[in-house]
Amino acid sequence: MEFLGMFFALTGAVLAVTLACVGSAKGVGIASEAAAAVIIDDPSKFAKLLILQLLPGTQGLYGLVVAVMILLKIGVLGGSPDISLLAGLLYLVAGLPVGIGGLISAIAQARVAVTGITIVAKKPSESSKAIISATLVEFYALLSFISSFLMVMNIEKLGL
Repeated sequence: MEFLGMFFALTGAVLAVTLACVGSAKGVGIASEAAAAVIIDDPSKFAKLLILQLLPGTQGLYGLVVAVMILLKIGVLGGSPDISLLAGLLYLVAGLPVGIGGLISAIAQARVAVTGITIVAKKPSESSKAIISATLVEFYALLSFISSFLMVMNIEKLGL
């Protein structure tokens, strides 16, 4: 039974990074497919489209940061790995906002980026509007990240 806390905490870290990275991979792939069609016709638009391709990738980084924070807090990356069942469950729950939020927001951001890529294909001078539109979705990825971050940072203060 004493290993269950560690198991649940590690599961929280795995879900945080895996779900967010799956969303980012899917999102970057969606945006890159759309950009490739434009770049074939006009390679000079590559730099403007690259930003739109990369934006859905940030969610994976948020998930990685939370996963590393969990691993540090539970002693896997230095320290002594000893964690109660309840604390392990709390770390699992703390990893979910960035994991699920990252998964959903990266795909949503990719959809907005694809419309932005269409804008840049027709009117390259409007690329800033396309980028701003795609970054609006980033706000929700950041809310997920901040939620997970605050939870992970404060679990040990509960004295479990």
